[in-house]
Amino acid sequence: MMENSYAGTRVLVTGGAGFIGSNICEYLIDCGAEVVCIDNLITGHVHNIKSLLQNDRFSFIEGDIRNQELLEAAIKGCTHVCHQAALGSVPRSIEDPIATNDHNVNGTLNVFWAAKKEGIKRVVYASSSSVYGDEETLPKVEEKTGVPLSPYAVTKCISESYARVFTELYGMEMIGLRYFNVFGRRQDPDGAYAAVIPKFVKMLIRHQSPTIHGDGEQSRDFTYIDNVIQANINALFKAEINAAGKVFNIAYGERVTINQMFELIRSSLMKFDSKIGNVDPKFVEERPGDIKHSLADISAARQYLKYKPEHDLNSGMGISIDWYWNNLG
Repeated sequence: MMENSYAGTRVLVTGGAGFIGSNICEYLIDCGAEVVCIDNLITGHVHNIKSLLQNDRFSFIEGDIRNQELLEAAIKGCTHVCHQAALGSVPRSIEDPIATNDHNVNGTLNVFWAAKKEGIKRVVYASSSSVYGDEETLPKVEEKTGVPLSPYAVTKCISESYARVFTELYGMEMIGLRYFNVFGRRQDPDGAYAAVIPKFVKMLIRHQSPTIHGDGEQSRDFTYIDNVIQANINALFKAEINAAGKVFNIAYGERVTINQMFELIRSSLMKFDSKIGNVDPKFVEERPGDIKHSLADISAARQYLKYKPEHDLNSGMGISIDWYWNNLG
């Protein structure tokens, strides 16, 4: 049993077979909670939750949050909601904005409404740093967003607006978390829309050159998965009511360029295979919809959520590289 026990709670985790969702499910189970996981497996995988399937306190429902009837059945008896389900990826949203809107706006509204009907007070939901759009000020502060640069960003802006309205109209405790480039164990390296770190890792293991869009000098605030788990748990159980209706940056609070991140991954993998040091990236054109620089001000999360990120890029990358080598190598 971990330090904090949540026995007696029953948490609906949407997108619970995905990268972030499965890690949250695992943590909650380890802390004594009951967990209902719902996932349509478009981007999630059953193998992410395989270790939980035999646990009496864990229930898995293969289903879609756009199905209101299924969602209302899944949420029965729950005390909290942790909403992680989304159709992610800026490039995917540019290619198919209809599907992105359907999952991220209609699906999210379904989750919020089902929670309201079930009488659930505390809903924690995933937002994204993409909402900052063309706002160039660094670091990013929650109150100062720009014009969204992609359909994906638009859907996250709408989700935040709905959450504020649900707090004001229905008295619900809606807490949003704006993730900044999360990475770590179970992040899928495959597929056209795979995140940059696992994709780089897998290609380097195979002695293939990863693709960097633009000159690689764009910067990101990379955030290790355990920091994100902490933020969700704190928001679900520890945050005071004055956090309701607000949204918080969840990051480490430092930025590195894509080139620096590539060098860190390559050097970390060389302890397993020195030949990886001979693999260089290939540079291609910039991607539409991408922001140039990203860095989070996390002072509000520290204040309201008692958020204290424990892993910087270097420590998180070390743990991640070991995991990927054992699972991909």
